[in-house]
Amino acid sequence: MVWLSLLGFVSFLTAAAITFGLLRRLRPLLTRYALAKPNSRSSHKEATPQGGGVAVIAATALVAGVVFIMFPGEISAPLDLAAVFGAAVLLALVGVTDDLRPLEAMPRLFLQAIAAAAVVAALPPELRVLPMVPWWIDRVLVFAGIIWFINLVNFMDGIDWMTVAEVVPLTAALALFGFMGALPWSATLVALALCGATIGFAPFNRPVAQVFLGDVGSLPIGLILGWLLILLAGNGYFTAALLLPLYYLADATITLLRRLARREQVTQAHRSHFYQRAADNGFSVYQIVGRVFAANIVLAGLAAVTVVNQSRVVHVFIVLVGSGVVAILLWNFARHTDRLFFSDQ
Repeated sequence: MVWLSLLGFVSFLTAAAITFGLLRRLRPLLTRYALAKPNSRSSHKEATPQGGGVAVIAATALVAGVVFIMFPGEISAPLDLAAVFGAAVLLALVGVTDDLRPLEAMPRLFLQAIAAAAVVAALPPELRVLPMVPWWIDRVLVFAGIIWFINLVNFMDGIDWMTVAEVVPLTAALALFGFMGALPWSATLVALALCGATIGFAPFNRPVAQVFLGDVGSLPIGLILGWLLILLAGNGYFTAALLLPLYYLADATITLLRRLARREQVTQAHRSHFYQRAADNGFSVYQIVGRVFAANIVLAGLAAVTVVNQSRVVHVFIVLVGSGVVAILLWNFARHTDRLFFSDQ
């Protein structure tokens, strides 16, 4: 365990250093070819290069790949892990294409479905997220959940440091749970590498951002996070897997339901998320991401309780507490805008 902890720590630092170094080199190139110009739905006021996620994904894949090549005995299913990273690379290519020239919704969704199917195929046959339903229904729900999570991170990556405030506490918690035996070592290492790579990206995305993550980063990050959470849930820690991304799930899902109720075109860009409305209400970026980060730390702590305590009563209570934390945050963000759930104001 000491040896694996040291290896994980080195992987974390290496991923952070690689990401930081790559972005210093890539920023002039991104400024020339991948400039995001502000529009009516943007949260930024000046043209800013996007595509910084290419460094995050490259560092995560490189660190994980080198470690697994050097220490093959630590991987139980190397081909399955390769399939996951292959799917992540596919989404990165979709993302970089979309960053340079926006794709239509259906081709994007089709390619996301291919990536999600690859991850589902790579899951251990015995893994069950919902043991009470038939195996094929469980896999269909997992497939749909991965696609939703791919888009979830993309939807929520709308202001500086938002993805950092989500990914860092979530992956740090997943790594901790991995050392507690809730995840296989290979998944734990991927969580540490992604956490380090995101921290390496953070200085460039600090408000006011020098570089945006872009779809090249948000799409594969969503896939990797979805895969890690499915492994956690399938190993018997469903409550923890639900709690960790609860703020993202609540903000994006409620926003989608509101837009569907208003018969809006849900595939079009918008500024309806709670965190975006908070910015319109006068919250600074630091106030928004600070609250999100604090809520995610609380959710990670609550998830840790459910990992060490398998009581159903405790789990129900913890979920209620976590839901209350998220509800208070959403209300805090929206209180100056909406008095009714389906308000058109």
